[in-house]
Amino acid sequence: MYASALSVGKIARTEVGLAPCLLEFALLHPDPDDPTWLRPVPPSAALTQRLHPIEREIQDRRRLSVELTEAFEPFMAISAQTPPITHAITVLEGIDRINASIELALTECRSEVLTIQPGGGRSEDALNTALERGSMLTQRGVSMRTLYQHTVRHSHGTLNYAARMAEGKVEIRTLEELIERLMIFDHTVAFIPATDDRRVALELRHPGIVEYLVKVFDQFWQRAVPLQEPIPYDPSPSGISGVQHSIAKLLIEGHVDEAIARRLGMNVRTCRSHIAKLSTSLGSNSRAQLGYLIARSGILDQHS
Repeated sequence: MYASALSVGKIARTEVGLAPCLLEFALLHPDPDDPTWLRPVPPSAALTQRLHPIEREIQDRRRLSVELTEAFEPFMAISAQTPPITHAITVLEGIDRINASIELALTECRSEVLTIQPGGGRSEDALNTALERGSMLTQRGVSMRTLYQHTVRHSHGTLNYAARMAEGKVEIRTLEELIERLMIFDHTVAFIPATDDRRVALELRHPGIVEYLVKVFDQFWQRAVPLQEPIPYDPSPSGISGVQHSIAKLLIEGHVDEAIARRLGMNVRTCRSHIAKLSTSLGSNSRAQLGYLIARSGILDQHS
């Protein structure tokens, strides 16, 4: 429509109703001789008008960068006199700062990434982020080992993620119960949550701490089952599955339903369904009786 106006030299105001952006961008202006017509603004003038605020913003940004450089220059001179300090423990507050530190570790990583992701299936956004990060690492030849809980075997999103990552040096295993989230890069830096809402994290660079966490990871890894293999549950004669055995153990330890579900990476309703099946298997009529029957049955001794 703008091209037509430029060719003819004017355009009817009624036609512009279909393209109000022409007026918003000041590409047309009223005809001084006839208000029913609009005349096109020359492209060079329109372009200059659109570029002017952008150029002004660029100048402002450059001015700000110079001011920041001048403000920090005295401190740079001081820090140059002493070698940089690598803190053994750094507290990271806020999701943005946590992600920025993880992104830096990803960029610097050259050999191996170890991760523990407790809970059930992850959100689509989390899996997309994991896929993007994982692809970046595998393209550089970095190997990855990831631990999930058994419940992700029912998550289509996680299974699709695993299938897309299968071409790289990526191994995924699952376990009934895991510790909190953990990320380790090249055996040199680790990240762990510092609060339950995961809005505060710790960046760990002390060699002793990081190596200890690597050994913890390896112990879980040896016990875990590759995602492509079936879980080797060995039900007891009374028909109690491995999941129910884990729930029974946590019940005896005094955990409530919500805590059990969280530790086993399932929702509370699924957890209570397993508890109901466990009660039926042992012939329990109440929660108090269930604890007594679990202890008397010896099922925890059979799996110890």
